[in-house]
Amino acid sequence: MPAPDMPRRVGVRELRDNLTGFLREARRGQVILVTSHDQVVAELRPPPQDAATRRQPGTLTGRIRIAPDFDETPAEILDAMEAPLG
Repeated sequence: MPAPDMPRRVGVRELRDNLTGFLREARRGQVILVTSHDQVVAELRPPPQDAATRRQPGTLTGRIRIAPDFDETPAEILDAMEAPLG
């Protein structure tokens, strides 16, 4: 396997046959160039660092407000739902 700073070239068929392994290599930092008929058609690489960060629960605490009547259904809607059909 080439060094992480040197892209590895693989054909489409080899990629298809060993996709899980190539994804594992990309996760470790390896850049993989996918070729078809000796032409590069795609690049497989790890996501940028900021894309890999996970959301932090509670970061919006105190910043979201819900109206006091949020879960109250207006009377005219209830009347319409309870009215006979026809």
